[in-house]
Amino acid sequence: MKITVIGTGYVGLVTGACMSDVGMDVVCVDVNKTKIDNLNRGILPIYEPGLDAIVARNVAAGRLQFSTDLKASIQGSEAAFIAVGTPPGEDGSADLQYVLAVAEGIGSSISDYIVVITKSTVPVGTAEKVRGALKAALDSRGSDLTFDVASNPEFLKEGAAIDDFMKPDRIVCGVESERAQEVLSRLYKPFTLNGHPVLFMDIPSAEMTKYAANAMLATKISFMNDIANLCEIMGADVNQVRKGIGSDPRIGTKFIYAGIGYGGSCFPKDVKALASTAREQGYTMRILEAVESVNESQKSVMVTKIKAHFGTDLRGKHFAMWGLSFKPQTDDMREAPSVVIAEALMALGATVTAYDPVATEEAKHQLQDRITYASDAYQALTGADALLLITEWSEFRMPNWDRAKDALREHTVFDGRNIYSGPELRAMGFTYCGIGVR
Repeated sequence: MKITVIGTGYVGLVTGACMSDVGMDVVCVDVNKTKIDNLNRGILPIYEPGLDAIVARNVAAGRLQFSTDLKASIQGSEAAFIAVGTPPGEDGSADLQYVLAVAEGIGSSISDYIVVITKSTVPVGTAEKVRGALKAALDSRGSDLTFDVASNPEFLKEGAAIDDFMKPDRIVCGVESERAQEVLSRLYKPFTLNGHPVLFMDIPSAEMTKYAANAMLATKISFMNDIANLCEIMGADVNQVRKGIGSDPRIGTKFIYAGIGYGGSCFPKDVKALASTAREQGYTMRILEAVESVNESQKSVMVTKIKAHFGTDLRGKHFAMWGLSFKPQTDDMREAPSVVIAEALMALGATVTAYDPVATEEAKHQLQDRITYASDAYQALTGADALLLITEWSEFRMPNWDRAKDALREHTVFDGRNIYSGPELRAMGFTYCGIGVR
């Protein structure tokens, strides 16, 4: 089975690589020639554990190719995935120009029946726009070729995308014909041999499922951060509260950890897009509006705590940041709390040195040389007035606190992810401040 994947970003590259790894012939297409040239040299545009090995293995086997030529690449393909970006507009709505441009390109290129599958996260109703763009392109050619449009949203966690794709919780497919369902059933058969379900539904429901899933997870995070802030005021410990509510199977333990807010490419964008879609329909998603507001405020909670400890004039103060990416196991800096915190500290006169295992180069695109980048965690601490734990990379979980104490100018720790024990650090002579904990 041959497929074409248009877009070699996070979703497209993971999709193409994993499909090729189960034996399919895959061509990944992108308009960015530099990106394609790099991929053909084995240089990946993103960091994702295990992805480089899968790409190298399948390129060597001839099952995975990279090209800028959509027309040549799509010939003989039974399915084409649209996996290009849908960046948010000023009002939070998803920008579909790249999705529709790809649809037009497919309509201008195909020579046989194909199922065109939106893999990008798109608002309800996008499939109809894709269908219109395809039909218009075919009409301009005077062609009566048939095609189907389907929706197949991704549910990949950055840092665990390979396992998520190979061993999915569920595969959601929105279809409108038996023929499209048959193609998608064959496409995903290798991933369902162990009982992972394919959920076929209508296309609008599939499009909505992706947004609803991310909005629910974002809601859990913001709710817990709100509870953490109240715990701090009331003298409760959010970690104890988390254990108490997480033991209820109706709530569960995932996504109820307090911290400094969510970031990344999905939650912020999708919450805004879903709220924007509702507004377009004359409806207000009141909970989601609050979720977004809480999250934006939460990114500044650590700065508020720093000002409470050091004062509002931070001139002469120097801070060490451990972690820059929005979460561990990725170099993704989109909507990362680290950027908000670093910018705020610098605006108050402070200087910052940061260390991240993989995200330094990406961070430089946003923070440039306005902060200093350390080559290891302890180098970042040298002469700092406080350690700020931003991203809970595993190498930060059990640091050598004696070494940290020697490097720091003041023995102060602001724990943005509640991975340390306040009582233990205070017993060692540190000032400790977490999120909603004692």
